Amino acid sequence: MQNKLLYGAEYYIEYMPYDRLSEDIRLMKEAGINCIRVGESTWSSMEPQEGVFDFSELRRVLDACSEAGISVIAATPTYAIPGWLAQKYPDILAETSSGRLLYGKRQTMDITNADYLFYAERIIRKLMEHTAGHPAVIGYQLDNETGYYDAAGEHIQQLFTVHLRQEFHGDLNRLNQALGLSYWSNRIDSWENIPDLRGAVNESLRAEFDAFRRAEVTRFLAMQAKIVREYLREDQFITHNLSLFWNGDTYGFNPDVDEREIGKIVDVCGIDIYHPAQDDLTGMEIAFGGDLARSVKRKNYLVLETQAQGFPGWLPYDGQLRLQAFSHFASGADMVEYWPWHSIHNGPETFWKGVLGHDLKVNDTYRTVKQIGQELSMLSGHLHHLKKKNRTAFVICSRSRKGLDYFPMNISAGEDKSIGYNDVLKKIYRQLYFLNVECDFVWPDSESLEEYDLLIVPALYVAEDIFTKRLSDYVRKGGHLLGTFKTAFADKYLKVYHDGHPHGLRDCFGMSYSNFTLSRGAALLGNGTAVKKEGRRVTGFMELLEPADAQVLASYDHPAWKKYAAVTENVYGSGTAWYLGCDCEDGVIRDLLIYILSACGLYKEGQEEFPVIVRRGKNMLDKEIRYFLNFSGKEQRVHPDWQDGLELLSQTRSGKGTDLLLPPWGVKIIETDGNS
Repeated sequence: MQNKLLYGAEYYIEYMPYDRLSEDIRLMKEAGINCIRVGESTWSSMEPQEGVFDFSELRRVLDACSEAGISVIAATPTYAIPGWLAQKYPDILAETSSGRLLYGKRQTMDITNADYLFYAERIIRKLMEHTAGHPAVIGYQLDNETGYYDAAGEHIQQLFTVHLRQEFHGDLNRLNQALGLSYWSNRIDSWENIPDLRGAVNESLRAEFDAFRRAEVTRFLAMQAKIVREYLREDQFITHNLSLFWNGDTYGFNPDVDEREIGKIVDVCGIDIYHPAQDDLTGMEIAFGGDLARSVKRKNYLVLETQAQGFPGWLPYDGQLRLQAFSHFASGADMVEYWPWHSIHNGPETFWKGVLGHDLKVNDTYRTVKQIGQELSMLSGHLHHLKKKNRTAFVICSRSRKGLDYFPMNISAGEDKSIGYNDVLKKIYRQLYFLNVECDFVWPDSESLEEYDLLIVPALYVAEDIFTKRLSDYVRKGGHLLGTFKTAFADKYLKVYHDGHPHGLRDCFGMSYSNFTLSRGAALLGNGTAVKKEGRRVTGFMELLEPADAQVLASYDHPAWKKYAAVTENVYGSGTAWYLGCDCEDGVIRDLLIYILSACGLYKEGQEEFPVIVRRGKNMLDKEIRYFLNFSGKEQRVHPDWQDGLELLSQTRSGKGTDLLLPPWGVKIIETDGNS
């Protein structure tokens, strides 16, 4: 990796309406852009006809960048196949539950198809032959936002059958029992008679197919990494741009990948983060994506794509683009790149605007990019490779995420609305973010669980015995645990535990439950400390908790359910475990978190809260860095608790006795010696 912050954009010479490479390089250089990404979308330009290769345009870009001192990340172009390949091998196009995908869109292929893999390997090798030795190329991105694209055709199902035979050691009875296939006469009588997964109704079988397909994504990227490493120089790296769950922006976990497994393949984690702007800008999506990317390998990461302008409704207000850039670095990013450099003049992404508009002239967005680039150039030695030591972590799980897709918690009977895994997670993350409590993400098999003062386990529907025992031991030895409804409900195959809930954690939480329902006007009756006594609503799913040793922090204010607990606290060994048994309004989450965080020594009365977001870390000079980010259109005032600090952007001293003023959508960065 480079010993400086990287700042840049995606550049496509192939999309330009006329040749302006020298002008673009000049503008990039003036703006402080020191890195671009190329190549991920242009297989048909590199191989316009089968076996005919043309890297001349790419070479022009690399040579121009080398002369200008701009680094390049080259991407393997395998996520969008050329037309001739689809025409020759139509089976490359994925066969999904809705039928065969048609050529035209990107990400339409079956990544397990042998013909596709042959041609993918060939174009990767050709790309490496033409670029690996070039001095401008500092690293490679594998594919682009890879998923399995709902491929469910005959070939991938054959591979899945092989997987099942290995998983269950050739024992059909074991398979039928584990997946509950007796239901509706779905038992499988031979390995040759596994039903077409597109018609399967057994969620355990479907979820195992999903897990297999996620693993195929990992194997596909591992194949690419193996090829790239044959050519890689010692000073070059491999990355991949993870994509988050897209629902109008990128916030929440993508159900089609295993982020941590992909992290084992690459040298540095990359991610694409897109988010609202204007009055909807909170920075929460930036923090969430950054926390995930940083946690994947437990080190700094690259933002390989984010927007400069994006959708027309996301054109940033004055100050917002700068605020967004520094927010990425505040979470531990070592690079921020905008998608794209130039607005595209045709095609599906015509009105997703880049740094330059369609007229390709200098504009206000470019001028802000230039300001940011100049500031980063000045401060790179102070901000590069920010090290973070967080004391709170979320435990996340792909199988739980998918399990609650199959078994959503309906808000009210007869409606399509439902509460899923991401909904529960995001509700809690949102309040922690607003309270300025920074978080990591860990997985059930992570070695680092015991390093944290507080673990949060949101809707961990799937929890195996080895993990529930580990959680119990963590609390017994002095840890703090917050669990929520639908935690430890089923095994890895989504088969519901029959010995009570939450499985394996009843002693730890000091309670159990058998029944659950949906709110019909229920409210919470709190104890006045963790949860206010009255006026707080249950907004959806609710478990009827029966305490054993646990203290009741809130019960249900409802004539039918008043004997049951809703929120509990239990001292277990040397630690404490809290359980939130219902979906409730944001105010309950906030109050409960303040109560828990205070008990853990992670929250102080009067500390800064949203719209002022505070991010911390230590820089390479062993100095403490504090980012103060104002996510509002009004000036904000911060009361320093440090004796003496240097505000890096203005190069002025600050400390106790003088308030720090944050302009609308403004940024201040304080460097102290760590003892202030």
